[in-house]
Amino acid sequence: MFLPLVLTLWVVIIGMGFLQFHNEAQLREEKIREQLDLINSRVISYYVQNVNPESFLDFVARYYRASELYEKIRISVYIDGQLKKSYGRPITLTPEELAGTVSVGDKKRGRDADGNDYFYAEPKRSPDGRVVVCTILPRDSAVKVATAPSARILYIVVAVGLVVTILSYFSTRYFGRNIIILRTIAERAATDPNFIPAMDYPNDELGDISRQIIHMYNERSQAMQRQKREHSVALHAIEEKARSKRQLTNNINHELRTPIGVIKGYLDTILDNPDMDEDSQRHFLQKAREHVNRLVNLIADVSAITRLEEGGEMISTEELDFHDVVYTIASDIEESGSLGDMTFSFDVPLDCKVNGNYNLLTGMVINLAKNAAAYSKGTMCELNMTGQDDKFYYFIFRDNGTGVGAEHLPHLFERFYRIDSGRSRKAGGTGLGLPIVQNTVLAHGGTIHPENCADGGLAFIFSLPKYKSGPLR
Repeated sequence: MFLPLVLTLWVVIIGMGFLQFHNEAQLREEKIREQLDLINSRVISYYVQNVNPESFLDFVARYYRASELYEKIRISVYIDGQLKKSYGRPITLTPEELAGTVSVGDKKRGRDADGNDYFYAEPKRSPDGRVVVCTILPRDSAVKVATAPSARILYIVVAVGLVVTILSYFSTRYFGRNIIILRTIAERAATDPNFIPAMDYPNDELGDISRQIIHMYNERSQAMQRQKREHSVALHAIEEKARSKRQLTNNINHELRTPIGVIKGYLDTILDNPDMDEDSQRHFLQKAREHVNRLVNLIADVSAITRLEEGGEMISTEELDFHDVVYTIASDIEESGSLGDMTFSFDVPLDCKVNGNYNLLTGMVINLAKNAAAYSKGTMCELNMTGQDDKFYYFIFRDNGTGVGAEHLPHLFERFYRIDSGRSRKAGGTGLGLPIVQNTVLAHGGTIHPENCADGGLAFIFSLPKYKSGPLR
């Protein structure tokens, strides 16, 4: 980096020095030409003013020839085409040059008839054309020295070149340090995926750029790591969802196999025994109908839990008075006797406005009540509100039964989980009631968890969102 920069700068400096040499030489030559033009103009001026120019020409002869530079100056004055006055060897002009129809050689520089090198001043003519003045200056050694550029320019060029070389050395060394650091970081980053650069940079613009590059690299590395983690989590979630679906399918197949087999057995028995008495046929058909109802309930529950798991965030909600919802359920239970000998009571205040889906909340409470009636071995169940905050109401559903073992509590919301498989099937449960309850609460934005009551029985503690100025979703 240093050598190319220095060579380039030296080429520029030498080029500028050469240009300065050339310009200074032209400037000095131009000053000589101006002096020659001035002499011609003054002679014509005296003639126009009708003043004898002899005195001026004598002054020129004395003053200019006293100078080493203008010692050999030559001046010729022509009047009416005839040479009248000449200082130095006469300057011969052709009739065409006297008439001004052709130029006297090169105005800046030329050669006379003898081949000598001269500075020419274009002849000056009086307005009436009678007088012509021509002045030239031979380019001898004194003139050449006077027009040569000063050696001071050479010294300046060399000095500037040395200063630039020194500055270039320290600058490239200074900048090269950061470049080497960045190159090292690039090489390490390309070979070590766990490399985290942390180096010291100078407090200047290049250092700021280097720190910004490192900051961008670290942010990119962190973003890639976050992306990998998110991808891993998403992949795990997809795999878990697929596993859950496979497990649900296997469980459904298992749950369907038993009632279908029983129904087929009853129907086969009836068809294979055409002489069976009417009471036995009726008994087998009633049993078959019970298992058909179980199948219907199972399919309905599977449909409900699938809808909640896959579209829980899109359920429609509205303002509901939860007191009215529970009151209606309690009335239906009392009239239908669906809980058998178990009683259902509630303590939910009036104007308990929740943001919810009527059908889902109704199904949730009924599932909790039926679960208590089927498995708790208790005589009563109740639903009470226990508190509230700015966003949620809090409730407890409990029974006075035997409760469940502590080891079963974490699994109560698993699909098709049964504490007593044989007794659960005899009770007609599908194994999906509590998972539907959990998914209903979660779909509404609340929480739910089970626990055993201190005085016996099982409790489900859950929350539902308050209705504010509009639906939550």
